[in-house]
Amino acid sequence: MLYKLLLHLSSEFSAFNVFRYVTFRTFISFFSSFLICWLWGPFFIKGLIKKQIGQAVRDDGPKSHLKKSGTPTMGGSLILLAMLVPVFLWIDIFNPLVQVAVAVTVLFGLIGFWDDRLKVIYKNSKGLPGKFRLICEFTIVSISLVYLFSTGALDGHLYFPFVKNFYLNLGWFYIPFGAFVVVGAANAVNLTDGLDGLAIVPVMVSSSAFMVLSYVAGHLEMAEYLMIPSVLGASELVPLCATVVAAGMGFLWYNSHPAQVFMGDVGSLSLGGFLGILSVLTKNEILLALLGGVFVVEALSVISQVASFKLTGKRIFKMAPLHHHYELKGYEESKIIVRFWIISILLAILSLATLKLR
Repeated sequence: MLYKLLLHLSSEFSAFNVFRYVTFRTFISFFSSFLICWLWGPFFIKGLIKKQIGQAVRDDGPKSHLKKSGTPTMGGSLILLAMLVPVFLWIDIFNPLVQVAVAVTVLFGLIGFWDDRLKVIYKNSKGLPGKFRLICEFTIVSISLVYLFSTGALDGHLYFPFVKNFYLNLGWFYIPFGAFVVVGAANAVNLTDGLDGLAIVPVMVSSSAFMVLSYVAGHLEMAEYLMIPSVLGASELVPLCATVVAAGMGFLWYNSHPAQVFMGDVGSLSLGGFLGILSVLTKNEILLALLGGVFVVEALSVISQVASFKLTGKRIFKMAPLHHHYELKGYEESKIIVRFWIISILLAILSLATLKLR
């Protein structure tokens, strides 16, 4: 880690003392991540085009999407690269919370990469079998949470927003619960990723909210004042969240409508896993349902659509996930996207308001 080396030199060069502060490292992590994604984006997209790694559009989807066929995909790899480089430069990788957050994000990204590779390169429209993918995801998160439990970096307490001084001690049962939260978040973001820029902005908004939640949870006095659980070392998650926000901004430059590149499963699964594990590490598992409300509603629209069709033979929506329903109702793609963005921002503000309302 470069910042550790610079910090070691602070005894001779006092200017390097700034690396002691998480706020400074958050800013430098942010701009490092953004510049990597933004500057490398054109070369990355050209590489995808050269290798003919293009999106295969399903025939049973909205007809307006057929024109997107062949658009470069697997752009989530660029997001992960832009996130990981600052991690090893400016963030304490020896912090167990950072280790788990990075591990879950990268490993979920590898699952998505494998899925994308089967779909795009080997023309297997189904990709990885759903059950196998879920088993891999649950295994990754469970091992990560067992590691945190064994080191004492995480406990089994489950806290509730809007409620003061109340929690449930799930003990080791917290591990399957936490795994469900992370896997659910990952697949909810994956379902949301269906329109240009639709998923990446709510991810950025949620990550921005987690910057605040992580900073407060890692600051003992603030946590006690706001009556929220204090998490030792959580402040080191702040610059990590900043890398995701910045990489998302750099990616949005090329993913905004009409998109030059799609993130693919490698992006949606890794970013969804990141949000899920951040909610666990900062003890905001329940709050994630509000903060990531856009993702929750998208996932519920699919679940309810499938359940309704199997039980009654009728569909609730014209098409699921929900954003396709609005497309078939005649809404313009850009209008759907921006309105979902607005809702995600409102939900983030409401989520942060719970800090004072407890």
